[in-house]
Amino acid sequence: MKVKYLLVLGGSALLVWFILDALSQPSPQDLPGEFQEVAMFRNENNTGPVVRIYAVTVADTSRWQEMQQYGALMPHTKYGTTKVFFFAKSRPFPTRLQLSKPHFAPALNGYCLASYEKDVMSKVTFQKHPLH
Repeated sequence: MKVKYLLVLGGSALLVWFILDALSQPSPQDLPGEFQEVAMFRNENNTGPVVRIYAVTVADTSRWQEMQQYGALMPHTKYGTTKVFFFAKSRPFPTRLQLSKPHFAPALNGYCLASYEKDVMSKVTFQKHPLH
């Protein structure tokens, strides 16, 4: 009888630990810099590569490392691509994105602070001022 209670107690402790660990995973909202997603595009293709494109504003434009971390925390699908474009919150930024390049209005190219891209082979590219 005691062994049964110990096994139930051990299983319950593991279950609680798994739940707490799952709920404490880092998210983009945990990063300093006041990141805010302002536009998102995902292609309709569910049988081939999934393309995700995000436009994100940031209050503190000197947080390059956090921008790269933000990109790494965004969803990525195997054999798909994820692109994140960062803009200053106080400057113009896109509110709509599209699949074809340029992904937003060319007039906004000069306002793009950085870009993060994870390609189909999971190769990460982070560039400061990519469209100048």
